[in-house]
Amino acid sequence: MSGFHKEQIAHTCILCFLSFLLLIPACRKDDDARVLSRDGIVTLTYWPAPNPQEMELADSLVRVWNRNNPTVRVRMQAIPVGQSTEEVLLAAIAANTTPDICSNIWPGALFDYTRAGGLIALDSFADFDSVMAQRMSVELLESFRSGDGRFYQIPWKTNPVMMIYNVRMLREMGYEAPPLTYSEYIDVGKKVREHFGDRVWMGQRDIRPIWWQRFFDFYPLYLAASGGETLFKDGEINFVNEYAEEVLTFFYRIYAEGIYPRTFTHTRDPFLMEGTVTNFAGPWQIPTVQRYAPHIEIGVSTIPVPDDHEGPVFTYGDYKNISIFSSTDHPDEAWEFVKFLIEAENDLLLLEIANQIPARDDLLINPLFEEYFALNPNIVIFAEQVPYTRGVDAIPGLKEIFDAISQEYEASAVYGRKDPAKALSDAARRTRIILDWIQ
Repeated sequence: MSGFHKEQIAHTCILCFLSFLLLIPACRKDDDARVLSRDGIVTLTYWPAPNPQEMELADSLVRVWNRNNPTVRVRMQAIPVGQSTEEVLLAAIAANTTPDICSNIWPGALFDYTRAGGLIALDSFADFDSVMAQRMSVELLESFRSGDGRFYQIPWKTNPVMMIYNVRMLREMGYEAPPLTYSEYIDVGKKVREHFGDRVWMGQRDIRPIWWQRFFDFYPLYLAASGGETLFKDGEINFVNEYAEEVLTFFYRIYAEGIYPRTFTHTRDPFLMEGTVTNFAGPWQIPTVQRYAPHIEIGVSTIPVPDDHEGPVFTYGDYKNISIFSSTDHPDEAWEFVKFLIEAENDLLLLEIANQIPARDDLLINPLFEEYFALNPNIVIFAEQVPYTRGVDAIPGLKEIFDAISQEYEASAVYGRKDPAKALSDAARRTRIILDWIQ
């Protein structure tokens, strides 16, 4: 049996096991709904992301909602433990134990959710268009339209992946500005090794071939090099090209010339220990550094691009969105709660508590956000990047496709066992196998 099919069988077993775990509360769902209906009170279940900041945010928002809406109560619950939120939600859809609302929807898994009939089309609500027009441009909204022409998610927050750097360490080597191109980055990386010796690297990445790790190296740099092109175009593979080859070649030079180590330390963040000069990360890194390494002066810049690059620098937006599940007994009330979550005052709380960027057009012109950005100038740079972000394609099996790309990235960029063109061709071949198997 091939490794690919073993992977698929293991994935299926995990989903079945999670379905069994989630089946027990499903038995109580209908009874609860009937009791609540007799009392004249609607109860909605809401699953936020499981990280501490977003749990704190959700708790604050739910308290306000429940105080102001005595007949529609929201019950916040942590997402059940599993290998990933995506697998837990798929298992919950299969077992009919989904919440009413979830605000941790990764767009890359949306195809699987909708194929399973798990989500409500939000544009079925009469005021959908007017609500979204107040929040974002038509162009941004259109990028989240599903293949069937409907909208199953509200773009809620984005975390642009940018280059964070240590201002003091660059200045100590004679640099007043960060490196912006591949050549500049590699030149500074060599200087880092000469100046600081073996104790400091230009950067460090987790090189394991795990799908989501590529959101912090290969994928954002591919988006930057290609001018915002994603991996697919009109449903066809779009990553076997010069831009992807340039990215693989760039990282190969980084590892081959000793600018990054080929090992990864999991016990501590090397940037916080001043063991690296740069890091590719989202806005969440800023409060982490301020809390655990307040002596570090942080700079934020766009990620490196090819030397001949022209135009804006795009990056991965790491979107997480809001959806309503088709299992809800109260879709209209759920929609009202979703609209509450994306009100401007609550987007301010998203910034203040979680330091994550709301997906809205007026961030830098709305007076409501002025004080926050005045106190957090580095976050302004992330907010300015939002128009130049991209998400992921609504393609089935996207995690498996990124796993395939990760394995070729490791072989080509990290260890140099394949030239970039061969690695990309092999990744495309495996991608076709994955798509054929799923469809």
